[in-house]
Parts: sequence; C-alpha cells; structure tokens
Amino acid sequence: MEKLKALIAKPELTVAPCALNPIMAQMAMQAGFKAAYLSGGSLGWYKGVTEAGLSLTEMVQVALDIRTVCPIPVVLDAGAGWGDPVHMHRTVAMSEAAGIQCIEIEDQLLPRRVEHHIGIDNLVTPQLAADRIKEAVAARTNPDTVIVGRTNAIRVDGMDDALRRAEAMKKAGADMLFVWGRKPEDMRHIAERLPAPLMTFAPPDGFSTFPISKAELVKMGYRLMASSGSAFAAMVKAVRGSYEHLAADTMDPFMGPGGAEKWMKEAHKVTGLERLLEIERRTMKGG
Repeated sequence: MEKLKALIAKPELTVAPCALNPIMAQMAMQAGFKAAYLSGGSLGWYKGVTEAGLSLTEMVQVALDIRTVCPIPVVLDAGAGWGDPVHMHRTVAMSEAAGIQCIEIEDQLLPRRVEHHIGIDNLVTPQLAADRIKEAVAARTNPDTVIVGRTNAIRVDGMDDALRRAEAMKKAGADMLFVWGRKPEDMRHIAERLPAPLMTFAPPDGFSTFPISKAELVKMGYRLMASSGSAFAAMVKAVRGSYEHLAADTMDPFMGPGGAEKWMKEAHKVTGLERLLEIERRTMKGG
C-alpha cells in the first residue's frame, strides 16, 4: 500500500472519501480509493456533539480502529491541533502512534466554536498559525508524516489574507497547503499563487458536473481532495428511510425485498468474516 507522501509526490489526484469507522474505510478501499479522510465535521455529527466537542484522543482512537483493519493512509482533520504550538507535539505524537500519515492543522481559535458550521470562522493570528505548523513539523518523528497547513480565512477577511496566511504556513514548514474555497474561480486563483502540492475539498456532488476536470486540477497543483461528508450524508438518508419505513410497516424501496439480508451478507464480506471463519476452523475443533 502506497504511503500518502508518495501519492502526493505524483502528478495525480488522490481523492480521500470520508471514513468515520473501520467498515467505511474498508469499503472506500474496496471501491478503489487510496486514502481515507477522517473528517472532524462529519465525525462531530456522527457523535452528536459537532466538531467543536471532539477531543484528540477520541479522534485518534477512531483512526486506530481504522488502521487496525484497513491499510490505506488516513488523513486526519486535526482542526486547530487541540492547542497552542506546544500542544502540537502531543497531537503529532499521538497521531503518528496511531499510524496516521497526514495531519491537517488550521488557524482556528480554540476552543472551537459551533458557528464554524454556519460559515463564521474565528481565527488566530497568522503568527500563531505559523508557529503551530512549525512546532508540528518539529514534533514529527516519522519522515513520511505529511503536515498540512489549512486556513478558512477567505470567509473572514478575503482571499488576500487567506493567501498570506497560507504562505506563512508554507514558510513555517508545511508540506501541503489547504486554502478553503469551493468556487472554481477561487480554486484557480489559489493555485496561481501557491505552490504544489495543494489540498482542498472534493465537490459535494462529485466530479461529474464540476467545471474543472481532475486532469486540470492536477495541472493546477492539486494533489489531495477530501470528500468530507458525502458518504456520511448518504448514510443519514439511508438510515432515516429505513427507520421511517420500519415504523410505518412499509417496505423500504431503497433496500427492496430481501435487501436487509443481502446487504448484511455484503457487510460480512467487507469485514472478512470468511477469513476469520477459516482461521477458526483450522485452529479449533481439532482442525
């Protein structure tokens, strides 16, 4: 399995879909993806607390659960890194211990605020943001660990400030930059000003209707695109429908007759039930 550092060194686009638990990561790998994104935003909704309420230890535990059963690289949305520059050392140490290969650290104020999810960002000074990155790089003990400097400053003081912040993070040692901006024109402007490799979010509805092709994105310098919530949103829709039809004593059209049994068996395949049974047959009950 290729390391993320090697993937982003290539003139290719690595898309990392959201994975909030081991089976999501396993399904992502089986679908052909080479990395998975542990989204703080989606994990916050998954746990019912929002990203602002998540701790370093619980996110690292999820990453460890994923890494236990799935070899693809995990990109950790570390938010603001859970502290000041001095705290980056524990953030990076715990992340590396869990096998995380990429750590995204942004310039948000701590403690995080819920209003981030409605587009209101509270940022630290550019100097403090750069110092976080500098200490995260200093804390790194695995040379393959990728440190990403991220800013959402476009939503606060505009593009110029966002680019200045990103440039300061690059100077501080960030391996990759992530300037939040979903508009195609913003993505083009960011790529014109900042060096590759760049990270950003994948289009919410996928690439089929997006006005910039994957090949163009690669030429622009983008190497990693995280799909932060599409799979989680799909899960919410599917589960809600299942519950509503069960409560109403009606057939769930999404699953259809026999669908529950069929897809439970698919889950068994994804998680390797047959392999475990083979071990048990071979080692128990007299072989």
